[in-house]
Amino acid sequence: MKKIITVLLLLGSLSLQAQNIVRYDLYVRDTIVNFTGKEKRAIAVNGQIPMPTLTFTEGDIAEIYVHNELEEETSLHWHGLFLPNKEDGVPYLTQMPIKPHTVHKYTFPIIQHGTHWYHSHFGLQEQIGMYGSMILNKRADDKTFRKGIDDLPTIPIVLSEWTDLKPENLHRMLHNASDWFAIKKGTTQSYAEAIQTGHLKTKLHNEWKRMLAMDVSDVYYDKFLINGKSENEDTSLKGLKAGDKVRLRISNGGASSYFWLTYAGGKITVVANDGNDVEPVDVDRILIAVSETYDAVVTIPADNTAFEFLVTPEDRTKSASIYLGEGIKQLTSPLPKLKYFEGMEMMNGMMKMNGDLDQMGMNMSMQQMDMNVVMYPEITGAAENGKDMIMEMGGEAPSGHNMDQMDGMQMNEEMYNSNELSDITTLNYAMLKSPFVTTLPEEAPLKELHFTLTGNMNRYVWSLDNKVISESDKILIKKGEKVKVTLYNNSMMRHPMHLHGHDFRLLNGQGDYAPLKNVVDIMPMETDVFEFEANSEGDWFFHCHILYHMMSGMGRVFSYENQEPNPLIPNPQLALKKLKGDDREFHLMAENDFATNGNDGELMAQSTRWSFGTEWRLGYNDMHGYETETHIGRYIGKMQWLMPFVGFDWRYRKLAHNEVEENLFGQKNTKDKRSVLSVGVNYTLPLLVMAQAEIFTDGNVRLQFERNDMPLTARLRMNLMWNTDKEYMGGLRYIVTRNLGITSHYDSDMGFGVGLNVNY
Repeated sequence: MKKIITVLLLLGSLSLQAQNIVRYDLYVRDTIVNFTGKEKRAIAVNGQIPMPTLTFTEGDIAEIYVHNELEEETSLHWHGLFLPNKEDGVPYLTQMPIKPHTVHKYTFPIIQHGTHWYHSHFGLQEQIGMYGSMILNKRADDKTFRKGIDDLPTIPIVLSEWTDLKPENLHRMLHNASDWFAIKKGTTQSYAEAIQTGHLKTKLHNEWKRMLAMDVSDVYYDKFLINGKSENEDTSLKGLKAGDKVRLRISNGGASSYFWLTYAGGKITVVANDGNDVEPVDVDRILIAVSETYDAVVTIPADNTAFEFLVTPEDRTKSASIYLGEGIKQLTSPLPKLKYFEGMEMMNGMMKMNGDLDQMGMNMSMQQMDMNVVMYPEITGAAENGKDMIMEMGGEAPSGHNMDQMDGMQMNEEMYNSNELSDITTLNYAMLKSPFVTTLPEEAPLKELHFTLTGNMNRYVWSLDNKVISESDKILIKKGEKVKVTLYNNSMMRHPMHLHGHDFRLLNGQGDYAPLKNVVDIMPMETDVFEFEANSEGDWFFHCHILYHMMSGMGRVFSYENQEPNPLIPNPQLALKKLKGDDREFHLMAENDFATNGNDGELMAQSTRWSFGTEWRLGYNDMHGYETETHIGRYIGKMQWLMPFVGFDWRYRKLAHNEVEENLFGQKNTKDKRSVLSVGVNYTLPLLVMAQAEIFTDGNVRLQFERNDMPLTARLRMNLMWNTDKEYMGGLRYIVTRNLGITSHYDSDMGFGVGLNVNY
């Protein structure tokens, strides 16, 4: 027996020695960057942005020491990796945050290969530098090793974006429906622009359905980066000659940007996605979703030439490039500006009056039908006399029909299939095929889950089944189950949904060879299905990987039943409360109009459901007086168009002797030292008119109708208000900067005035 034990110990010792321990020390520090001519705070790891590329070989043991030298907490998540739950790096779910000036050790075996990446999962740190590439190489004796692919020279490429705004301020502006990003991008879609392009009817139809302007991305960014630079020649591969092939390991480390990938040297051959091999497929371009990875092989077609690999954000505002080879630069065609009014027209046809999307009898999945194709001039043509020509419709109707003329025509799947409409081949998920069988055990018990992706762009609330993370319980699953998830996108935005700790089979029509992924990008109106084997115990995050959507509540937690407690979470109840705090955060908005006829202002704090707001009007004499109104309300319903509230109204205006005012209902009202409580309701009407009904403790009733921020031009806004107390107001505001405007307005109580508007 002693001999057997000795032999076993010896074999165990040899086994441990055979495993290669790869150690990295990551020092997380504040830094100053200058991407735009202005010095701004960022976070660097080992002095660099993006973070260092971490390289392992399947079979290694990773030991990663994170030295947090910040004055705030942090964490690191290893995106797409299979690892013990306590190593996953989600604060308050799989570990407590790494405290300032402490060291945390992550250790896990490398049991897979492929292109992956890692990033902070704490707050909004990912936006300001905490992202980097992870390369997990195959062993040379791996049976899946592909000659001519896995032995090619490689370039890790990390795509990202930069904004000079603090990410917390950016997030606050999104929740407050700031128009500043649209102004910066040139996508305001004002009435003047609508008239100029012959789309006034489209604009009014859009607002009738209570929708804001069309957009494909949330944020204006100052720079887009490849490996931390806006343009970068890769010096390590300058010796390339005609016929050489290079493997680009591409990770989208952006916080909220999708990127078009195009290459001046010809076709792009996709050989892997989300770290998993796929059968090679040749395309002209790829739209890579936030957090996805693609391995792409490109060929150098000629000597003495540097071929551009162009990266363009989905909104096509800017671009970034690298060049492969050396010599004369060969550029690829830049992507033209999107046709936003055509997109708005398409969106009008999709949206019902209740805020749901109308699938129009079409079965949409796997990105095969891109509703935004109507906005792509390279496919659907340029504008003619303010109306763009719609694409050829596969013989269903003649070319030259615009969207107005299609109201009575049968929608068909070819209309929005970009690969059927042009010679440009765009990658979609239906093209991805695993080189090996990926089926799950048939005998495993099946658990089916269905989620509808929901959202409210006006208030920037993103959810699943109209519930944010803080309003939902953990979803219990059992080890050994086959979990089948059906997702339907009932919002107007794309959502890259990411599952931690597992790969899933994306059911894309490839049968037994369905590709393995950990991110599925779901387009508006799409229904996509995936399945995975519940084989790794723990609490695993499932969320939209657009950072600001996740922080606004778009996600769930999959939790294994009867699992062992996580030793890194000493107080699970408190930790869960902290996790749910992100989407419960209140976002502040304030503005004040310093005018010649008085002072008008508003202060508001809003969360996912609650609103606390105070308005004031201060005159310069007793005849103008003062007034404040305070409302505390809760938004109700899927689209949050309805908000019941309680309020307090305090006002004073000196009236002439014995002067009494009457409202439209014949009720008497003195404004001399009036102090009353109220209950009421706000409701958003078509054309984005805010209707308010309010009853006060003195018995008076008031109805009010108001429309703010009507976009007359790109920077000129109009406000209108009227109520049954016979008060009315009309005003104009010209937006000069993000926080400053020039105003003029007429108020029935305070008369005409001009001034400056300061807002936050």
